[in-house]
Amino acid sequence: MLTNTEKQFSIIFFIIVLIELLTGSTTSLQNTHYIAKPAIVISLIFLFVKTSESLSKPIRNLTLLALVFSLLGDVLLMFVDKSEQFFTLGLVAFLTAHIMYVLLFLKHRNTKVSPFGFIALLLVYAASLFNFLKDGLGVMLIPVVVYMLVILSMATSAYLRKNKVNILSYGFVFLGALFFMVSDSILALNKFYQPIPWSNISIMVTYAVAQYLIVIGILKLKD
Repeated sequence: MLTNTEKQFSIIFFIIVLIELLTGSTTSLQNTHYIAKPAIVISLIFLFVKTSESLSKPIRNLTLLALVFSLLGDVLLMFVDKSEQFFTLGLVAFLTAHIMYVLLFLKHRNTKVSPFGFIALLLVYAASLFNFLKDGLGVMLIPVVVYMLVILSMATSAYLRKNKVNILSYGFVFLGALFFMVSDSILALNKFYQPIPWSNISIMVTYAVAQYLIVIGILKLKD
């Protein structure tokens, strides 16, 4: 399922994630956290650049753009305690990353697969989530709604790759998209509804797994 390079990388990657979780939860290690958090996506960029030579240029470029904007979002969100503007800028960065993923996934859209049943499920999920968030959004109402629509589009576009790519690529990417939704949902609930115990850990773990699965899934296109 995974190549030797991917297996070796996976060990290193999850060590990086563990270091991020440790440093992010320990005030005295805050300076190290500023290195560990960006290292998660930087390591994925490094793996992708090194092992994606057989993929087409548009696929490579869109994947790298999604990862670069994700990295930018990670960096911006580390400074939210300095100014709330960093949250908005981080939101824009991740919004752009999701758009890149939508464009990427649509490169392998299976036009024979109907999206409507899956979209209906997503809308029920989104409506339930929004019901918790709406009273706490304030001026962030429109940006958050736009963001929710884009991430739902990202999940839908991942779903629409069904039977168009090999099962490993489809499974990894689709699962990654779902993990991304979960991560962003926890972040939104924690910020706009009420604090969630251990939210920093659950947000980061689901986010790291999401990015990992998507990148591995795209690399599996060459198998």
